[in-house]
Amino acid sequence: MRTKVFKVELLIVNHDNLTMNEIAEVIENANYPNDCIGPQVMEITSREVEWSDEHPLNKRTTQADAYKELFS
Repeated sequence: MRTKVFKVELLIVNHDNLTMNEIAEVIENANYPNDCIGPQVMEITSREVEWSDEHPLNKRTTQADAYKELFS
């Protein structure tokens, strides 16, 4: 049997100061309908930013470019 495997990148703004392990646990232990997916967090990378409502990551028009610049 063949099946597809996907790599999905997420941008998570961590206002609750979760650790990387806690973020992985939240993603992996979430209740997905009918167990349709079973994500396993393979890697987490982080950067620190001075956050405000005006931050480019907080705006749809500038988010993609800010993400690329931060994580490139």
